Amino acid sequence: MPMQPQKLTRREREIMDILFGLGQAAAEEIRERLSDPPSYSAVRTMLARLEAKGTIRHHEEGLRYVYTPTTSPAAARRSALKQHARTFFGGSFGELVTSLLRQETWTDDELNSLRDEIERARGERQKKS
Repeated sequence: MPMQPQKLTRREREIMDILFGLGQAAAEEIRERLSDPPSYSAVRTMLARLEAKGTIRHHEEGLRYVYTPTTSPAAARRSALKQHARTFFGGSFGELVTSLLRQETWTDDELNSLRDEIERARGERQKKS
């Protein structure tokens, strides 16, 4: 089930970032990595909410629950980018990318890498035609 980033609170997104970084973790491991950590029971409540939303699942290891994301970081990024494009750019990825190009300071290496990626995408599109 794909993540719905617009439905996650700031703290839930922070938990997801931790799980994506670690791959899997128990509640206490997550709590230790949170900024200004809430109580253990508050973390368990947030984990239960994330599980109800379908963004994580758990399995038992002895007496503890170990949590893992239900989607890959790449799929979560795609979902978040789609939501961002819908919210701020009318669904247009072209406008999103153009905005990034205009508002950021890019090195020559970064611009070369972007150009190479555009050429790769163009080549793939032409192969499909």
